[in-house]
Parts: sequence; structure tokens; C-alpha cells
Amino acid sequence: MKNIEYEIIRLDNGIRAVFHRQSSPITHTCLVVNAGSRDESEGKFGMAHFIEHLLFKETARRSMQQILNHLEAVGGDLNAYTTKEYTCIHASILKPHLSKALDLFEDIIFHSTFPEDEMAKEKGVIADEMASYLDSPEESIIDDYEDIIYKGSGLGHNILGLEKDLQSFSLSDVVDFLKQNYNTEDIVIGITGDYDLKTVEKMVRRYFEPVPSNIPERKRIVTASVEATHLEIPKPINQVHYMVGAPAYGMFDERKTGLLLLNNMLGGFGMSSILNLSIREKHGIAYTIESNYTVFSDAGLFTIYFGTDEEKVKRAKKLVFRELDKLREKGVTEGQLRKAKHKFKGQIALAEEGRMSMIIAVTKNVMDYDRVISLQEVFEKIDEVSTADLLNISQDIFDPSGLTSLAFVPED
Repeated sequence: MKNIEYEIIRLDNGIRAVFHRQSSPITHTCLVVNAGSRDESEGKFGMAHFIEHLLFKETARRSMQQILNHLEAVGGDLNAYTTKEYTCIHASILKPHLSKALDLFEDIIFHSTFPEDEMAKEKGVIADEMASYLDSPEESIIDDYEDIIYKGSGLGHNILGLEKDLQSFSLSDVVDFLKQNYNTEDIVIGITGDYDLKTVEKMVRRYFEPVPSNIPERKRIVTASVEATHLEIPKPINQVHYMVGAPAYGMFDERKTGLLLLNNMLGGFGMSSILNLSIREKHGIAYTIESNYTVFSDAGLFTIYFGTDEEKVKRAKKLVFRELDKLREKGVTEGQLRKAKHKFKGQIALAEEGRMSMIIAVTKNVMDYDRVISLQEVFEKIDEVSTADLLNISQDIFDPSGLTSLAFVPED
């Protein structure tokens, strides 16, 4: 399958690879598994992230030191992360060492042994990570908020999980999660570097074609709608941390592009967003104010976050809702929309310069859509968004009756 700049390689066991040829001495590669924290069962929260840590500990033929030194010995970089829906391993190496990276990916994904002593050590490491996370209210409020919106769904808990669950994890729990969720048809490898397609395909087939097909039956629970609510939670903090938002559109909803654009205008990346200019620059109320639109396969979440002093909260909330009301009642002008499109497209194009983030995004394209969505196609979708579209989206998402808020407030 062709897409001008990209080639997709398909193996009989369901594993796919996407290759982007680019003249550079540096190669970036990743392996993405369509398995994340939303796939964990009750009592096993944090398992996907725990496994991501354990992948670097030992395989049937490599010790931890051999795993960590395999790419570092040639100046390479190896890392990984877990999200609600994905686990991603990625590496950056010099051109001659792609084979070493792919060999390592295959080894740690399919041949890790998960020794008991390393499991015990990693539980301690992650427990420290949890404690550090809880000391950051601007981060932990996001997970508490998602717990409210996605109550009863796998999307609703922290990726790190719960410490009581973490301490109970056994080897059989790890193996069960892998069997149920590491589906060969849900594994995609991404590669960008200076090679011809034949060379890359030969490497991919060498390391991944022998992997047995594994297609377990897995059903992700579709998120249920919840009633809007407003909560305040006292915390040992000095400032108020406030979040307000609503459920939004999933990955395959046609309105997604419009909300991405609207979010970028309202409180997205950059200092010229509506909320930043109004709340921070004009009124000097909050150091940090931003909006976010998180897209999942079957759901989405729009949120606005700010942190400020207690005496300024009421005014900050009033200003935020005033901006939402303007968008809901009046929408945006053609001139505002035109400027917003130019800005958004420029930011997307600049993000493509980050080659690792680009190849991971392309790899997820193949995972989600079984094709690569070109920059031109993204721009065309943005260009199609009208002022009427943004007005309809604003009236839907910013309806006061559907907004849920959460505030962390200083304890008395």
C-alpha cells in the first residue's frame, strides 16, 4: 500500500510496519501496541504501565544490563511510555543500527521473562512515582477529573494505577494481561530513516515474521454518559486548582477536527489563545490556563484547567464562562476562523519536524485507520471547518447543563 511518502508492510501474523524514507544519519523507530490502562480489569489497575517498566528487565537471552546497553553502546537512546490506549517503545540510533533496535524490540515484547526480584524492585520504583505524582495537584486533578467523567470505564483511572493493586501483582497477572491484550494484529512498527524499502522490509520480516499470530477476544467497554456534577476537594495546597469540561467526540466522529481547531483557539498551544489573553495577560489572574481536547477511540474529553489564588477563583471562573458563552452564543467571525486555521496548520507542520513524534503519530495512524493520513489531508479537513460548524460544536460541548467541574482547594 502506498501513500507518497510512506510504505506499509504487512506480515501474515497481523503485525504491520510503516516506513518513511528520509535522508538523515539518524534513524527513529518505534513499536506501538494497542493496549493501555483502559484494558485493565478491576483490581489490576496499573498493569499496562507495570509491564512497560518490566520489558527492560530480562528476556530469555538478555540480562537487564544487556538490554540497556544494547543500543546505548552505539550511542542510541531507548525509552517507552504508556497511555490509556497504547504502549509505545521507541529508539533513536545511527543509521547502521536499525537491525539492532528491531531485534531488541522483538526480544523484549515477546521474550521477556519478568523475574520475581525485578518485579519487586519495580513495584517500589512505581510506588515512588505515584507519591511524586500525588504531590503535583496540577497533574493529579486530571486523573481525578477523568474518574468522574468515565466512572465505571477503563478510561477512568490513573495510568499508574493504585498502590494496593500494584503490590498484589503476580507473574500470572502479567502473563494474563499480555495474552489478553498483546494482539499481533494490534502491533505496528514505525521506522523513519535513510533506507530503501527492500532493506527495511527484509529486517522487519527477519525479526517479526516468526512471531506466532495471537488474536485474543478483547472487548473494550464503551464509555457511558454521566450526569454533570461539581465537586470541591480540600487538599494540603496553597492555590486552587480548577478544571471544568465535558465529554466530547471520539476518534471517528466527523466533528473532531472542528473541536481540535476550537480548542486550539480557546486555550491550546501558544500565548495568543483566547483564554490566555483574557485571563492571564489582560487580567493577570492565573499563571497557567489552558484547554485540552483528548481523543480516544470511542470517546473524547474537553477540559479547561487553571490554577490561581483563592481570592481570584471566582473572577477567573466568571471570565472563563464569559468566553464560553461568547462562543456558544455568537460563534467566531470568518476573519477569526481564517487566522485560527493558519495558526493551527502552522503548528501541525512544525510538529512534523520532530521526527520521533512524527513517526509515532504515523504508526498510530496505521493502528487506528490502517493507513497514513497525510499532512495535506489534515489541512483539507481543517479548511472544511466553517463558522457554523464551530457554533454548533460550541453549543454542544459548552452547554452549561453538561459541564462538570472539579476543584482542589486549600484545607482550612
